[in-house]
Amino acid sequence: MAKIHLTRCQHLSPFVDILNNLGTPAASLLERFRLPASLEEKSDHYVPILPAIEFAAFASRSQGIEDFGFHAAKTLHFGHLSERTRILIRHSPTLLVALQQACKWASLEDSNLSNWLEYHDDHARYCSRLAGTKGLQHLEHSQWLQNVFPIYIVRQFAGPDWAPATIAFEARYTPGPACQSFWPTSRFLSGQGASWIDVPVSLLALPNRSNESSIDLNDHVQHSGFDFIQVLKLMLPSYLDERPPMLAEIAEMAGISARSLQRQLSRAGFTYSGLVDAVRFENARQLLRNTDSKIIEIAFASGYADPAHFTRAFRRIAGVTPGQFREQWRPR
Repeated sequence: MAKIHLTRCQHLSPFVDILNNLGTPAASLLERFRLPASLEEKSDHYVPILPAIEFAAFASRSQGIEDFGFHAAKTLHFGHLSERTRILIRHSPTLLVALQQACKWASLEDSNLSNWLEYHDDHARYCSRLAGTKGLQHLEHSQWLQNVFPIYIVRQFAGPDWAPATIAFEARYTPGPACQSFWPTSRFLSGQGASWIDVPVSLLALPNRSNESSIDLNDHVQHSGFDFIQVLKLMLPSYLDERPPMLAEIAEMAGISARSLQRQLSRAGFTYSGLVDAVRFENARQLLRNTDSKIIEIAFASGYADPAHFTRAFRRIAGVTPGQFREQWRPR
């Protein structure tokens, strides 16, 4: 079965910000790896993770940026996790429950990410691994993010200064001096079976520091074990305001022929152009319902050539104009 693994644009943005601050033409590098050239306001959209890792590795080499993943991870914090993940953590009664929930719903952040807990004497390991990346070089850029987010989760319970005794990487990687001085009490291991941080077992019973009331955790998330069509529907909105990938490019990302991709789409009742049209409509519908953006801004953000084209296409699917649709959803 064809597979395209995804990550949230939020996880790619800190790498781009570093390049922009250095005066590097990040947009051209993104385009080189068939990633959206503009990531503004796309934090909860998704992009393919393998070209994202290749982009970070190439930028690190070509710009001479040591510990690129470390510097990117430094700019992230708990608020950069998806809203659903944050809800889960803030409503978990103890740190153990929070880590268990973060493991269960890891694919909300990266569709191919697996997290799990292992127990070793007086500490637990929060482990992570990306499927489909075996043999890929320079995974430390991604693994920094895989390790830093559970650190921020623990800090929601143990306080803002907590640091793990060990930060381990699946990649064969040795952090530089700046990294080691930033984490002076942590030792670093490389070439492990997975990436992981250690958490003292004594901390797992810590109560939540937030005052959020308890909820039924499972009512607020949907598992992201997506099929291929769902993956495309998640990925394509990142490209709507630019040029959506051609069918042949999507096929290459999935490691299949264009003909095989067409057959998969056909079995699901789609053509590729029809799928793109459906994604454009859904993106526009969400913006009309949930934002105050002007109609013309929504048209361009959803990939329509002009407002008139947008109005015709929207009316063909919804039976009403974009303005009429928005009026239906305004509070009365």
